[in-house]
Formats: sequence, C-alpha cells, structure tokens
Amino acid sequence: MPITLEQSEDISVLRLEGAIDIASAAELKKLFIQAFASGHDVRVEMDGATDLDVTAVQLLWAARREAKVSGVEFALTGEVPEAVTSALRQAGFTKLAATMDGSLVSGVASCHQ
Repeated sequence: MPITLEQSEDISVLRLEGAIDIASAAELKKLFIQAFASGHDVRVEMDGATDLDVTAVQLLWAARREAKVSGVEFALTGEVPEAVTSALRQAGFTKLAATMDGSLVSGVASCHQ
C-alpha cells in the first residue's frame, strides 16, 4: 500500500510510498481525517514518494489548512524527491514546494505558520 498511518500518544505519521495519485486519493483523505481526529500533531514522511498528482497535492494543501484551523502542527519530513517539488511548483503550489525544499536541510518542514 502506498500510504500508511502510524499513531502514537502524541503524533500521527503518514508515510507516502511510490506514486500518490487519484487511485490512492480516497485512502490518503481517509487517513488524514483519522490523523486529525486524534488531535495530535501530523507528520507526512515524503522520503518514499516518487510522484504526486494534482489530487495528492490538493489533499496535502487541504491537510495543511486543516492543521492551521485545528491548532495542530503539520509537517512534511524527509528527503523530498525533485519530481515531487517540481510537480508542486507546476501545479501552482509554490509555497508548499518551498516548504518541502526546506525539509532537505532541516529534516522537518513545518507548515503550521
């Protein structure tokens, strides 16, 4: 499965593997809902993602907005493949792409700003 969710007492971690596209969008949305329902901070590990289509990008953007509204921290972590940041830029999500670029340096890109 390209998306998994692990929850602990204080954090929810979604791991993305391979191409995240329309075929996995419903699962990604379901897991985001589950993660935010816990009330814990949410991390999305991007290391294994090889490609994101516009549907996946929209879900990441919506999750970032939900985190802001919910008052939880939302972060993208790990080495983000250039193909992923490029897809974000092409879709017009330059701020989110810039955040991901920063994750290459720090290891955690907080989106709770």
